[in-house]
Amino acid sequence: MSFKPTPNDKFTFGLWTVGNPGRDPFGEPTRPTWSPAEIVDMLGEAGGVCGVNFHDNDLIPIDATDAEAASIKKDFSAALNRTGLKVCMATTNLFGDPVFKDGGFTSNDADVRAYAVHKTMRAMDLGAEFGAKIYVMWGGREGAETDAAKDPVESLNRYRDAVNFLTNYNKEKGYGYRFALEPKPNEPRGHIYLPTVGHLLAFIQTLEHHADVGVNPEVAHEHMAGLNFTHAVAMALWAGKLFHIDLNDQAYGRYDQDFRFGSENPKAAFFLVKLLEDHNYDGFKHFDSHAYRTSDRADVIEFARGSMITYLRLADAAKRWNADARVKQLLASMPKAEGGVPATYSPGAAADLHARSFDRAAIAARSLPYEALDQRTIEILMGG
Repeated sequence: MSFKPTPNDKFTFGLWTVGNPGRDPFGEPTRPTWSPAEIVDMLGEAGGVCGVNFHDNDLIPIDATDAEAASIKKDFSAALNRTGLKVCMATTNLFGDPVFKDGGFTSNDADVRAYAVHKTMRAMDLGAEFGAKIYVMWGGREGAETDAAKDPVESLNRYRDAVNFLTNYNKEKGYGYRFALEPKPNEPRGHIYLPTVGHLLAFIQTLEHHADVGVNPEVAHEHMAGLNFTHAVAMALWAGKLFHIDLNDQAYGRYDQDFRFGSENPKAAFFLVKLLEDHNYDGFKHFDSHAYRTSDRADVIEFARGSMITYLRLADAAKRWNADARVKQLLASMPKAEGGVPATYSPGAAADLHARSFDRAAIAARSLPYEALDQRTIEILMGG
C-alpha cells in the first residue's frame, strides 16, 4: 500500500512549525530564519501538503511598514501559486509581545483588551485575504500567577465579550470563519483560564454565536498535564465541536516539546487516529510541531513528510484493526453492548427497569478479555 500523502488528506503545517529555527530557552537558533515564501516552498518539496497556516506576525512582522507588508504578501502569494498550497487556518499572536504580559482579552488594562481585539480583527482581515476559513484562538497569556491579581469571574466575562465581539465582526464582514478555541493546561502563565476541552465546551455555550465556535485540541497540551488526548477529542466529537485539531507528540508531564506526531507515544497516536477515522472527522489535520533542534533544512523536510506518513500508516493500521479476525473474535466474546438504559425516558420504561432483577455474581463473572485485545493491538502496530 502507498503511504504517499495528497492534498485530499487535508494535512497542514504552520509557518511557525516548519519555520522553527531550533531556538529553545537554553540555546540560540540552529537553523536560518526562512521567509514565509521559503517555508511554503519547503512544504512544496515535502509533497502532498494541503495548506499552510499562520499567526498574523508569522507572515507580517508586528512593526512592518505597509510597503514591507505588501512585499511579503506578494512573495507569499507567489509561493502559494507555485506549490498549489492554500491557507486553511489563521490565528493571532496575543502572547509574544510584552504588551500581553498580563493577557489579551482578560488583561486588567482596558487598553490592552481593546488592542487585543483590534489586533485580532486585523489578523482576521489578513487570513480572509488569503482564503482561510478556520480561525484558531489560543489564550496562552489569558490567566494569572496569583488570584490576587484578577477576579476569575470577571476575567471570563471579559473573555466572552471579546469572543462575542469578534464573532459579530466575522458576521458583519461575511468572512465565514468557524472559530476554534484552543485549550492548554500548562504554560506560559502560572494558571491559564479555560485550560481543557471541557472548560471550553462549557464556555462556548454562553457565547452569542456559539454555533460558529468549536475547539482546537492539541496532543501535547493534554499530554503535558498527563491527560488522555483521545478522550478529549472524543468529547469534542461527541459535542459536535471538533472544528480543527493540532497533531504533535509529547512526553507526559514534560515542558511543551512539540515532537513529530507519533514519535513519542505511537499507541496513543494510533487510538487517536482510529477515533478520527472511525468517526469520519473531515476537517484539517494540522501538525503543530517542529523538527529537532539538530535538524538542518533537509531534515526539516523529512520531519514534515514523516508527520504525514505516520498519520497515514496509523490510519491503515486502524482499518486493519477493524477488519482483524482475532479482534472481531475478542469483541464478539464480550457481553452484549445493546440495550441497557433506554435512550428515552418513559414511565413504562422506568417501571420495567425498576422491576428488573439482576444476578450480580453472574454478570461480574462475564469475560472481558482486554489484555488479549490490547496485545493484539500491539501486534497489529508492530506489523503482525
